[in-house]
Amino acid sequence: MPVVDDARVLVDAALRDDAAVFRIADDRAVVATVDFFAPVVDDPYAFGVIAATNAFSDLYAMGATPLFALNLVAWPRDPEMLDLLGGVIKGGADTARAAGAFILGGHSIDDPEPKYGMVAIGEVHPDRIIDNAGARPGDSLVLTKPLGTGVLSTALKRDGITELQMATAVDVMSTLNAGAAAAMRELEEHVHAATDVTGFGLLGHLHNLLEASGVSGRVSASALPAFERVRELIEAGFVPGGTERNLAAVNEFTSWPEGITQTDRLLLSDAQTSGGLLIAVDPSRAQDLVAALERQRTPAAAVVAEVTAGEAGTIEVV
Repeated sequence: MPVVDDARVLVDAALRDDAAVFRIADDRAVVATVDFFAPVVDDPYAFGVIAATNAFSDLYAMGATPLFALNLVAWPRDPEMLDLLGGVIKGGADTARAAGAFILGGHSIDDPEPKYGMVAIGEVHPDRIIDNAGARPGDSLVLTKPLGTGVLSTALKRDGITELQMATAVDVMSTLNAGAAAAMRELEEHVHAATDVTGFGLLGHLHNLLEASGVSGRVSASALPAFERVRELIEAGFVPGGTERNLAAVNEFTSWPEGITQTDRLLLSDAQTSGGLLIAVDPSRAQDLVAALERQRTPAAAVVAEVTAGEAGTIEVV
């Protein structure tokens, strides 16, 4: 990526944060992100909802308010497939409406493999940005959605589970992180950093946050919230390729005691779709944040790790 040297650029790709932030006035900054992917469920409407929810998640992780979005569509011209696209677009539109945002346009191309997502635009006061670079030693790390969507999606594609057994995960992937962001704002003075957990898995995104903050971290494997049957499905071999690649990558900066099983290592590395927020908060206020998340009825509200003073970006799993 080119190096950007402009005072209006408040967040760029250098810190691997969730979105770009550009100041347009002393009291306003634009937050911009883009995300799209192939279907993770069979139902077109649910796919549209999940893809849109995933795109808006980056805005919430930065403490921003969504404003509008542009659709990104890669879709086969086959008439039957085009019929399905209507459901996808409706799912995205309904999600944008739920986020208080508008869809103002987009772009489409012919592609044999369907994909959908959004460019999502929001705004935040420049002094109220929650980036991934402020975590401090001693901070608690709180996760707001359970892990395992990558494994479950793979099991669904390989007929390891049914659509009904996938339903809970679909509901969670369809849940906007608006409630988590609202809870985070309640404790704003005590929240030091945040990110959302998506394709790089919990450890991958935590690594980015720790490296940007110049600190290390310790994760409790026993504290991880996970969907029902996920560990069982991992042991049965329903592991996506992205999760296996994530694990190979995180091994470079993660230390594993002998008691941490391969199942837990894969769960910690599982490539998530529309995952939760991972929030670094003053440890004295961690339970207040958990209580605020519970009031917002987020899918999870678990203290899963702590920030430590060590080599930047390194992680110890216990």
